[in-house]
Amino acid sequence: MRVCVIGAGVVGVTSAYFLARQGYDVTLVDGRERPGEETSYANGGQLSYSYVAPLAGPGVLPSVPGWLLREDSPLRFRPRMDPHQWAWCLRFALACRASVARRSTAEMLTLSYLSRDVLNALLEQEPLSFGHLRNGKLIVYRSAPLLDKARALVEYQAGHGAEQRVLNAAQTLELEPALAGIRTHLAGAIYTPGEEVGDCLRFTEGLFERLTRLPNVQVRMGAPVGGLRRDGARIVAARTSQGDIEADAYVVAAGMGSRKLLRPLGQDVPIYGLKGYSLSVPLKDDDEAGPAISVTDYERRIVYARIGSVLRMAAMVDIGAGPGLDERRIALLKRQAGETFPALRLAAATPWAGLRPATPTGKPWIGPSRAACNLWMNVGHGALGFTLACGSAALLTAQMAGIQPPIEPRPFLPA
Repeated sequence: MRVCVIGAGVVGVTSAYFLARQGYDVTLVDGRERPGEETSYANGGQLSYSYVAPLAGPGVLPSVPGWLLREDSPLRFRPRMDPHQWAWCLRFALACRASVARRSTAEMLTLSYLSRDVLNALLEQEPLSFGHLRNGKLIVYRSAPLLDKARALVEYQAGHGAEQRVLNAAQTLELEPALAGIRTHLAGAIYTPGEEVGDCLRFTEGLFERLTRLPNVQVRMGAPVGGLRRDGARIVAARTSQGDIEADAYVVAAGMGSRKLLRPLGQDVPIYGLKGYSLSVPLKDDDEAGPAISVTDYERRIVYARIGSVLRMAAMVDIGAGPGLDERRIALLKRQAGETFPALRLAAATPWAGLRPATPTGKPWIGPSRAACNLWMNVGHGALGFTLACGSAALLTAQMAGIQPPIEPRPFLPA
């Protein structure tokens, strides 16, 4: 059986790899010359399996007015004359109900823990070099009331397999001395020892290189897909700048480009681009300027991950922003990072911005499309593409092969 996978970001490459390992003849196609050059390029680097609660939560809507009035807000909204933006925002607001958020969190944990197990099994077969490290994670709180609220989430997630501890300020600083710069503002932290880090781009490139060695795989890079041609109930070709690609089945894993491909077929995917920013700061091997453990500054919504000789920090959600760098947001990120870790050489930081393809509920769509009987989807992972990629690929492959899915697929089936 021939399968065409559209999209060579981390989700598309993992999908192509697992389908090829299942025995399918796979053609991977992407408009870029190299894999992982869009959303996967310089994301936060945290493989944060226990922290997959959706952005849409009961505490978000009350916070929005205050965020929108602050120049240093972690969330910024730019309204546009775009019906899709407003429809997405309405569905997001409806998803902020506590009952919906709790159910989505539980469902996402099944996918994230699957992804952790699949990645670890993959690395036993393919020893990829991407700065992978299990160094734990601290969610740092500056506010004691917010830390107290976090205890309830710790108790809830413990029932779904999460191993976490609540630390006071002194315990937090003992575990991560680099946080001494905010000693006087530190209330405490949630510590999750099993969390991991890695460079998403290097992982994608490494797995792509392994993929190209397989005899049942063809790769067409630099070949933008202009559309999918349908004949009756089936897709019969993917139209590219290098000619049509004919296959028995098609997988759309094109990140932000997925909606453009699917909408003409009658499958309107509720994906919207949530823009995020990152900085990559070079470190020396024994550099103590940055944290050794992954850190998330909860109030400022900034994540810090040491990936080899680089400290990657990522932050912010801009709704309605274009794809380019916003120098004011980069300057804000540098200032806030410098306040937390004052010894960082932020003048040497490399900035980046990208659009995260998010659904209103935060859950990706993984499974068959209703637009054609041989069309499949693996889209809408938002900021969690790296964390969820391996699990999503394994779940998709099981569905396509007609074998027992590793987890319950219904929460992620396309509508």
